[in-house]
Amino acid sequence: MTEDNSGSEGLLQSQTTGEDRVRMVVRQLSEPRTANWIASEAGWSHEPTSRVLERLVADGILHRDETGPHTTYYPDYRRQAMQEAMHLRDSGHSVEELTDRLTDMKTQIRDWKDEFDVESPNQLRGTLADEMVDAEEEDRHREIAREWEHLQRRIEIVGFAIREWDFLAPTNGPAEASS
Repeated sequence: MTEDNSGSEGLLQSQTTGEDRVRMVVRQLSEPRTANWIASEAGWSHEPTSRVLERLVADGILHRDETGPHTTYYPDYRRQAMQEAMHLRDSGHSVEELTDRLTDMKTQIRDWKDEFDVESPNQLRGTLADEMVDAEEEDRHREIAREWEHLQRRIEIVGFAIREWDFLAPTNGPAEASS
């Protein structure tokens, strides 16, 4: 860790509570993680992190999985996708701009399919076993496979935001209850 990173981490810790940092970490989760991992990322001790995680589970923000050797926590991916779609809708981009982004992402995936003659990120990873490629090319294949998976997730969310553009429009105020 560089001194600059230490300074920014110190600033983050002095400007936020441990609970805030735990919430920031869990918002970023893309796979299930243990309380210890989350506590480490948040720079906070295990016990208070666990209490926050349990509150987030009780609130329906996180799910707990106790089927493996360690209890893990993961976000409600539907809630995350909905929040991301609302953020895209509220970001000031037009539906046309999002449609262009969607087209660009799909074009990139088609280009990779053509370039590597594969149909999926895992098939691309599989080429590492089939081909004699150097270390640099192996790294490139792995990076493209990760980016491909990321684009597939983004395509789903951006496509949802486009399809539900009107539904996701911000409201002007609280809805009034009918009597």
